[in-house]
Amino acid sequence: MDKTEVIHDEDDNRFYMRLDGEEAELTYSITENQEMDLDYTFVPEDHRNQGLADKLVKAALEHVIDRNMKFVASCPVVEAYVKRHPAFKEYMSEA
Repeated sequence: MDKTEVIHDEDDNRFYMRLDGEEAELTYSITENQEMDLDYTFVPEDHRNQGLADKLVKAALEHVIDRNMKFVASCPVVEAYVKRHPAFKEYMSEA
């Protein structure tokens, strides 16, 4: 399996990648308005600075778009990604 394959685990509300016995993940919750609140990103120290967090965020945002949803950027990593990729801003919740 490609170590950069992003897997969506809907039962556990997260997007993750398997990395040599460890995992990088982006967790979320669904708000009462049916928006995806992207709330926490973690990449193990040995795998940082390789663009893996960006890959997780992009997968989550593409999921939001595919399902015609909005998202909340509670995680600073998500917020920074959207600042660098403003095309996703239109899908960000106003709340």
